[in-house]
Amino acid sequence: MDNNSKKRIAILGGGPSGLFMYKRLVESGKNDFDVEIFERKAQLGSGMPYSTEGANNEHITNVSGNEVPDIVTPMSEWIHHAPEELLKRFNIDPNKFNDYKVFPRLLFGEYLAAQFDMLCKTASKAGINTQIHFQTIVADIKYDLKSNTVEVETTDGQIKEFDFAIICTGHNWPKSHEGKIPGYYDAPYPPQKLIQRLNHAVAVKGSSLTAIDAVRTMARHNGSFEFDENGGLHFKVLPESSEFKIMMHSRSGMLPAVRFHLEDSHLSNDSLLTKEEIDEHRKNNNGFLSLDFIFEKNFKEIFRERDSKFYEQIRDLSIEEFVDEMMELRERLDPFQLLRAEYVQAEKSIKRQESIYWKEMLGVLSFAMNHPAKYLSAEDMQRLQKVLKPLISIVIAYVPQKSCEELLALHQAGVLDLIPVGDDSSVEPQTEGGILYHFTDESDKKQSVYYKTFIDCIGQPHLQYNDFPFKSLVNQKAISPARLKFKSNEAGHTAFMQNKDTVQKDEAGEYFMNVSGIAINDNFQVIDQYGAFNKNLYIMAVPYIGGLNPDYSGLDFCEAASLQIVQDLLQD
Repeated sequence: MDNNSKKRIAILGGGPSGLFMYKRLVESGKNDFDVEIFERKAQLGSGMPYSTEGANNEHITNVSGNEVPDIVTPMSEWIHHAPEELLKRFNIDPNKFNDYKVFPRLLFGEYLAAQFDMLCKTASKAGINTQIHFQTIVADIKYDLKSNTVEVETTDGQIKEFDFAIICTGHNWPKSHEGKIPGYYDAPYPPQKLIQRLNHAVAVKGSSLTAIDAVRTMARHNGSFEFDENGGLHFKVLPESSEFKIMMHSRSGMLPAVRFHLEDSHLSNDSLLTKEEIDEHRKNNNGFLSLDFIFEKNFKEIFRERDSKFYEQIRDLSIEEFVDEMMELRERLDPFQLLRAEYVQAEKSIKRQESIYWKEMLGVLSFAMNHPAKYLSAEDMQRLQKVLKPLISIVIAYVPQKSCEELLALHQAGVLDLIPVGDDSSVEPQTEGGILYHFTDESDKKQSVYYKTFIDCIGQPHLQYNDFPFKSLVNQKAISPARLKFKSNEAGHTAFMQNKDTVQKDEAGEYFMNVSGIAINDNFQVIDQYGAFNKNLYIMAVPYIGGLNPDYSGLDFCEAASLQIVQDLLQD
């Protein structure tokens, strides 16, 4: 880069990640750079989750307005200036808008688009040149080692050179059988494809928020929700869909927990470990970050003064013992019975604006250990994924109250049920259409059930190194597979002998476990196959860095990652 010229910065993807990245640049106080944004759609800001690619009118956010990180104007202010036809579409009265309630996802997408537009105007006034390439797909990325530049190639033949590029592409659901097997859907998105009359049982894989989206869409087109005189919600099946039923299949046999009031709406806490404390711990632990240390300091210790009774309850528990205790009630109760009980508890929490504190702190723990998770040993990452994450994913899913009410109404009507299927379950596509769901039931009997319609709703999968879309970077060895070192050579050797596809042994005799996605450093810069980070290429596309950043915290992640990147990128 010529010292007298401006930095050329490319943001690849104009969804929520790209929005926060652009916000950080615009608000940096500098203007010695030009920005080009490449966006696949005709609108900035909304990405997949908040556009028609990921939502219908019935789909709602699982965060309220006060929980949205600051962008330009808060949701509660923007709503008074939103287009009248948009407010009518969603039956929103600006004067009655409650910042502590959730709202339609498509409405939120329009809000994000408006924020992007405001930032563009602010950038122009600040002397930052911004060029936006709408409806443009990035086909490939190349890195020029000699000039330290990044080359971006689009499907329409454009090739542009930049000093820095930030990969902000969003969700990606690869298709395996959809379009080949009738009735088989690799994902519930875009949800318009689920607008069908279905006079048979439907198999849904998963019980996450993704699954709940699919359930709510299918229910609306095979029946109707009605309130009785006491305000209770009921579901009535259409006569032509008399055999319609939704069978959710969950490995845990559990439903996610209901959204409650958050004391700190942005998943932070002043008592969390600092970077310096983590670095000091790693120095004394052979470079590793201990999961037990994080659990002790970023979770248990917080309760010592805040909730001494709960602290005494968990003080001497290991992670495994804590999870067992928290899961015991969930495993013992019928999932819909528990959902109803949690709904009542969550309603009180929201009305009184009182947090269910241990649940909130579990969310804080998950978010706080996301960034340094790359320093866990392979053994601890296995514990995190197998022991702690299942509890976290259930507790901090934050199912909105309205979604909860509809799930309960559907179950009461005999239209919705949940089947625990265990870890050995599998789905076998049938050539003529539909699938066979193989699983072991609660009586330990093998079952194989045919479904004419199947929807995979496990949520955004962590994609593998081989799934990375920009193949020139792969061929140049400019990126590398994410992996974690075993702390114990004995444990590594045992794992290596059990599965040589996921565990590798290097020339020094040390063992590493492959995790999903690509390797990155603390500044979200990609790491090449020789172990060097690329000072010109950053990534905050969560599907491709999930192995080393296991917490998908949506906008909170976008806010934190973009700050880290801009601080590094614009440093003098």
